[in-house]
Amino acid sequence: MSELPKIAGRTPTKVSLEEGKNYAYCTCGLSENQPFCDGGHKGTDFKPIVFTAEADADMHVCMCKRTANGPRCDGTHNSLPAES
Repeated sequence: MSELPKIAGRTPTKVSLEEGKNYAYCTCGLSENQPFCDGGHKGTDFKPIVFTAEADADMHVCMCKRTANGPRCDGTHNSLPAES
């Protein structure tokens, strides 16, 4: 993938997950339903990360879309260039 995803936010967001429920994490940054996929990636090379929650739990989800540990935030947003 040569194009970078759109930055949907510059800090992570906390989401509450339900055990056994499937989620589709947006990797392109184009979804109107952040941090989850709404199909906005159609026509791009991006695909959502689909996962099943293993327990009822809160997760800090990456919004900058640059994490190496998607959907979890890994702090990459701290090294983003300043907004212009």
